[in-house]
Amino acid sequence: MRPGWDEYFMQVARTVATRATCPRAAVGCVLVRDHRILTTGYNGAPRGVPHCTDVGCTLSNGHCLRAMHAEANAIVQGALHGVGLQGAVAYSTHQPCVHCSKLLISAGVAKIVYDEAYPDPIAVTLLAEAGVSSLPLAGAAR
Repeated sequence: MRPGWDEYFMQVARTVATRATCPRAAVGCVLVRDHRILTTGYNGAPRGVPHCTDVGCTLSNGHCLRAMHAEANAIVQGALHGVGLQGAVAYSTHQPCVHCSKLLISAGVAKIVYDEAYPDPIAVTLLAEAGVSSLPLAGAAR
C-alpha cells in the first residue's frame, strides 16, 4: 500500500534516526518543501567531536550536552549547503524541545509533524505564538 506524504517522510526520518550516535535517544529529522527533501539530521556530536558512542555522554541535569539534536543538525545542513528552509515542513521522530523549536521558528519552518510526544509547554507556546503548527503524525493532514 502506498503511504501518504506524511507517513512517507516520517519513515525517512525514522531511517535517518538509525544514524544517531547518542545512545540516550535515536532521533531523526527531515526538512521538506513541496514534497522534496531539503535536509536531514540526527542526534550526534558536532563535526570533529567524538560521539557519545565512542566516549560516552556528557550529562547535565539528565540531558546529554555532547550531542546536537536532530532538528538542529538538519538546520545546520541547510546553512552549510546554502539550502533555504523558509516554508519547510519538519518531520521529526520526536516532538522538538524548546531549543529546537526556537531554531525551527527562526529558520522559517512552517509546520512540524512528529511521531513521539516529548511535550515541552514552553516550546508549544512559542510555536503557537510564531504561527508554526506542530502536530503528531496521527493528527497530520494526509
